[in-house]
Amino acid sequence: MNWKIEFLKRFDSAFGGVACSLSKVIVEPRKEVDEHRPKILVIRPGGIGDAALLYPALKLLRESYKYAEINFLAEKRNAGILTGCPYINNLFLYDFRPPLELFKILRTDYDIVIDTEQWHRMTSALSFLTKAPIRAGFATNERAELYTHPVFYSHDDYEVYSFLNLVSAVTGKQYDFNESEPFIPLDSNLISGVMHSIVEFGKKWRALMGVFAGATIAERRWGINRFAELAKSLLGEDVGIVIVGGKSDIKDAKSFEEIVGTENILSFVGKTSLMETAAIISKLDLFVTGDTGLMHVAYGVGTPTVSLFGAGIQRKWAPIEKRHVVINKNLPCSPCTKFGYTPKCPFNVKCLNDITVEDVKESVLRLLSQSEK
Repeated sequence: MNWKIEFLKRFDSAFGGVACSLSKVIVEPRKEVDEHRPKILVIRPGGIGDAALLYPALKLLRESYKYAEINFLAEKRNAGILTGCPYINNLFLYDFRPPLELFKILRTDYDIVIDTEQWHRMTSALSFLTKAPIRAGFATNERAELYTHPVFYSHDDYEVYSFLNLVSAVTGKQYDFNESEPFIPLDSNLISGVMHSIVEFGKKWRALMGVFAGATIAERRWGINRFAELAKSLLGEDVGIVIVGGKSDIKDAKSFEEIVGTENILSFVGKTSLMETAAIISKLDLFVTGDTGLMHVAYGVGTPTVSLFGAGIQRKWAPIEKRHVVINKNLPCSPCTKFGYTPKCPFNVKCLNDITVEDVKESVLRLLSQSEK
């Protein structure tokens, strides 16, 4: 795990409760709300997946407050998926020039703050310190005391619905989610920028399969060798391979290429922004990955997925539409992740290691056959 992420979690564990208590002493929230042109702040720390799954809630928030100024407080690692988001006005990063960015937030008279963090408490303290008269957030611990609209959180609900509940708490309306429609809008310029290479590569194959082998957490890694073996076995089924990832995935990408052969791969690893990666995934026939942020992105742009689950809670995080296949051995020790924390596995990640290349290949071919009917 990135040391900054680990530090923030430990800091919150040590001082989050104190921050909640102090915030109630330091400020007194305002009472009046600008009903015509409210200023709204949405807070979302964490990874790419959470931010991607926020899109349906952000869309409904924009539709409910057409003339509002909607600002978004994120962090560097998830901000990329929000670049160009049509539902927000400004994007702030709390871990980029922290004092200055947070000062901008605190000096703005927000009418509504929606804190989408599920457990950690520093964001709830920040929402209170804005003095916003309307504050919504998940009531998972003492953070609940800082919201005017505390919202129940369940690990049994798909996360999109949990985020929609936050918007419902503010607007008083109930919302539906169309599970079969793409929900991450893409800039046509991004698509045109990658279209030529994908089209040319796609002419050689019956179908194109995307692969992302990485994961921030070791317990969610199936292994680069297994992904490469899968790709190599699918070449005989006339399936071309497109691999994506960031700069931290370049070393694994080279290993992948050595096993599969560069002539059989179109690699964008380390070459594209997060939104460009989303555009690439949108043009593939299916996408194979572990329980990762790009899995949520693939679902968001409408590309069928085969996802590998073990540590993560499937009913909370796995894509839920019929064109998406989840492979999960459902061992007694899994899922073990709760509120973003995955303990070190004492069983050598048996939940993922028990998933065979043949298991995944079978699911891939089944999905492709369904799409060809």
